[in-house]
Amino acid sequence: MIMQNLRVKEILNLPESGIQVKVNGWVRTKRDSKGFSFLEVNDGSCIKSIQVIVDSSVDGYAENILKITTGSSLTIKGVVKDSPGKGQKYEIHAGNVFIHGIAPQEYPLQKKHHSLEFLREIAHLRPRTNAIGSVSRLRSSLSYGVHQFFQDRGFYYVNTPIITTSDCEGAGEMFRVTTLDLREAPRTEKGDIDYAKDFFGKPASLTVSGQLEGEIYALSLGNVYTFGPTFRAENSNTPRHLAEFWMIEPEMAFYHLKEDMDLAEEFVKFLVKYVLDKNSDELDFFNARIDTTVFSRLENIANTSFERITYTEAIKILEKNNNEFEFPVSWGVDIQSEHEKYLSEKVFNKPVIVFDYPKEIKAFYMRLNDDEKTVGAMDVLVPRIGELIGGSEREERYEMLSKRIRSIGLSEEDYWWYLDLRKYGTVPHAGFGLGFERLILLVTGLQNIRDVIPFPRYPGNARF
Repeated sequence: MIMQNLRVKEILNLPESGIQVKVNGWVRTKRDSKGFSFLEVNDGSCIKSIQVIVDSSVDGYAENILKITTGSSLTIKGVVKDSPGKGQKYEIHAGNVFIHGIAPQEYPLQKKHHSLEFLREIAHLRPRTNAIGSVSRLRSSLSYGVHQFFQDRGFYYVNTPIITTSDCEGAGEMFRVTTLDLREAPRTEKGDIDYAKDFFGKPASLTVSGQLEGEIYALSLGNVYTFGPTFRAENSNTPRHLAEFWMIEPEMAFYHLKEDMDLAEEFVKFLVKYVLDKNSDELDFFNARIDTTVFSRLENIANTSFERITYTEAIKILEKNNNEFEFPVSWGVDIQSEHEKYLSEKVFNKPVIVFDYPKEIKAFYMRLNDDEKTVGAMDVLVPRIGELIGGSEREERYEMLSKRIRSIGLSEEDYWWYLDLRKYGTVPHAGFGLGFERLILLVTGLQNIRDVIPFPRYPGNARF
């Protein structure tokens, strides 16, 4: 009989027992009985472990097998048998066990509850836990789903730069990139740092968004999307913010705001249905251990038409309930997280798209509406998370865009190429951005965004 090298997930899905296998993994628990050892082995391929039974006749049993500890790494060769144990389909009867590494007794992940706060301190080991392992598999699965959604619809995947000299949001909260020795930085006659002597010859930063460069390709290829890391030097030490996170940003030529909202709704529904279909084991875990509303929330999103209201309509609804908010609202103020959740959870009990925001609280590139007070911006608000997507119809009129850039104190010279797009064959176009980590929070029910990215970066923390 040929021995098959299989992952635990593949073994658990075998059509029948009796197959000789080789499996690699780490010991979750070990129990010794008279003449036997019982190992629970997990290899990261799924949330479930497989029980391995090693009897005393296996070579090296007394010398090696009895020394195996939680966290030890093994290669096991044996036969898959039907398991008499409750809740497990198969088990492996080992014929040979090779030990790669014995974990010492102080191995941090012993068989007990570990808080998510504790696990953040051992980010190099936490993927071995059920919670973070499940998050990791969900991230991988949803990443594939993102590409499938756009590729199936004829979008082109574009890699936009991580190092940039353009501030997409105009907020200035960017991480500087330099090769200058800041202790002896060259200075201009005015005493400012002379970036002409820096690597790029001018100030450069880590990108806050791939949108502006994405527009370049949308206005050549039609429909494109980016999916990559973005950076914000915002000193927000909260469960909702990261200094480094991943963004999905499609840009579509010949789209207006309505088509932009249509695509955003279709995208969210697709991803929710995708994870319901592909990641039931992980969702079962989160629904049982983290948030008992995971399935009901996702099914509601997947099967409900999103509500659409203007910013003005949203403010009228919120103003009637200002006594419930920490931050009361009035027309012209930005909507806070508490208002987003109130609209999506209490008022409509489903996702809400709010559109046509005051121009003063939105970015310079958003298209000015005919009322000259609002812009064609939209946010997708979902229960429990609040804002999941932010997008807009882009300002395609040269004079309007030029005026807007000047009005907020930016330099037209810095955005000459962006203005050129409006000079040479301009067309209506639109796009949006979805924060990938917020999507993971939505589908897992986890509370802290630091638990849904492998290595969180936030004020005071850049470990691992």
